[in-house]
Amino acid sequence: MNAARPLLILMLAAACQWASAQAVSTAPPEPGSAASKLMLRGEAYGVKIVDMRAQKRSDILVVQTELLNTEKADRQVFWRYRWLDASGMQVGDGEVWKPLVMYGEQSQYVRGTAPGMNVVDFRLEMNVEKR
Repeated sequence: MNAARPLLILMLAAACQWASAQAVSTAPPEPGSAASKLMLRGEAYGVKIVDMRAQKRSDILVVQTELLNTEKADRQVFWRYRWLDASGMQVGDGEVWKPLVMYGEQSQYVRGTAPGMNVVDFRLEMNVEKR
């Protein structure tokens, strides 16, 4: 029985590692989904995308994103849009980071307008800090 104990412990440890690996989803987000448009720098700390809408107005892409702080604590969010052309290359020099204070359980809209008519896609870059 003592000889089987180390083998049993190794088997249990391997099973736990396999189960924890299976619990983490490594599947990429659906193309076109809000998750596929987000470039999160670090932890989200309870800030999530509720809705994201994009439309062309006079051949210029306009994007509006609703963010929600799901926590009771306030969060400092820095955000910007990265604008992309049809081949996935960044258009322009990039926007400056914009600060946004999100109070506990608050919803906020952020909006951006593409810098030119050749923009066909975008990414929302976010950095969330605890306050």
